[in-house]
Amino acid sequence: QVHLVESGGGLVQPGGSLRLSCAASGSILLINAMGWYRQAPGKERELVAAITSGGSPNYANSVKGRFFISRDSTKNTVYLQMNSLKPEDTAVYYCTRGSYYSGKYYGDYWGQGTQVTVSS
Repeated sequence: QVHLVESGGGLVQPGGSLRLSCAASGSILLINAMGWYRQAPGKERELVAAITSGGSPNYANSVKGRFFISRDSTKNTVYLQMNSLKPEDTAVYYCTRGSYYSGKYYGDYWGQGTQVTVSS
């Protein structure tokens, strides 16, 4: 069994911050690359951030400078720190384990998602 469990979503005002956590269990080891996707209603799924097994992060242009991905292998946990949140960040956020192919990250194991709503 493989499990990725996200937590930390919720309602926040514009300009606020949230930290999402993703706890991995089962056969997933955080030696793999990990990433966060998001999907808003009526929009395509978007890769927000990913981190290599060596700890090198990559970000979508839409969140660069505001979101930060990190990992703690001792806790088998990946984090997404989200600052200066905007209403357009509202979406369901999914934690994934995946791999890089030709420099691009692809998730293959997915968590159940956590809702982030940015609204006043």
